Amino acid sequence: MGERSRSSISPVQQMMASSTGALVTSLFVTPLDVVKIRLQSQQAPFHHGKCFLYCNGLMDHVYVCQNGNSCNSWYKTRTQFSGTLDAFVKIIRYEGIRSLWSGLPPTLVMAIPSTVIYFTTYDQLQAFLRGRLGPQSSLSPLLAGSVARLGAVTVISPLELIRTKMQSRRLPYSELWGCIRSAVNQDGLLSLWRGWGPTILRDVPFSAFYWFSYETIKFRLCEKYRLTQANFATSFTAGAVSGATAAILTLPFDVVKTRRQIQLGEMDALGASMKTTSSTWQIMRNIWVELGYRGLFAGFMPRVIKVAPACAIMISTYEFGKAFFRERN
Repeated sequence: MGERSRSSISPVQQMMASSTGALVTSLFVTPLDVVKIRLQSQQAPFHHGKCFLYCNGLMDHVYVCQNGNSCNSWYKTRTQFSGTLDAFVKIIRYEGIRSLWSGLPPTLVMAIPSTVIYFTTYDQLQAFLRGRLGPQSSLSPLLAGSVARLGAVTVISPLELIRTKMQSRRLPYSELWGCIRSAVNQDGLLSLWRGWGPTILRDVPFSAFYWFSYETIKFRLCEKYRLTQANFATSFTAGAVSGATAAILTLPFDVVKTRRQIQLGEMDALGASMKTTSSTWQIMRNIWVELGYRGLFAGFMPRVIKVAPACAIMISTYEFGKAFFRERN
């Protein structure tokens, strides 16, 4: 079932399905993260040179505050909120519904290509590996998911780093190549992949666990309900459960990646040399010494709440898009 369905649509159609899924996921998940950031800023306002992580459901992006006012302009006005629902209501009432998608357009420039590379590569590799290892091989989603994520992160990491630099220095995109040359001259070519290590340590295992669980659960659900092909509900359920499971298993690496991203963003905002940053394992040791094993599992519930619906929306929309093209072929 899986191999035949994958081979019946072209890579271009897979790209169109994944980009549609990425856009739909961003539109649904971004408001949740915007509200989270607004509630955080109410408790601890962001100051000059400080960073916060912004997630559009597809990628984590570092946002650097150039000064107090510029951060306030990102989240408009200091309205006081009593909770999540109150924040949704007041943002819509006083700032307009578009404020729930603050910061989304610039991040989509990175997130959509990354998603297209990731999902299209996975499907192509999965079809190839199933042809070699057998249609029910549990090894093929593990390998395809790992390689696809490795490729997507390697391609996008330098672009995301440059985006953060340009945003922190308030540079227009016409100065893109000048910014790249400056970064290479100051810290060397490999500096463009700063933060690649922690990202790989989180994203590759996450992808392997996610696709293995997703393909397994989807197959079992199709068997149970006698479906020849997964429907929207099946893909949504399998995506949510698999996303939550993978998020829990890779949580320590997510904690390290978050700290590393913020450290790099703040050092860049202050103009410090990137050569003085801590390594991934140093950060992990520091967290263990300071907070114990609990520190490596901090943010357990917020991560699951964010990742599970994002994975469910993305994969079900992607599968729906592929089914749409399959019918028309």
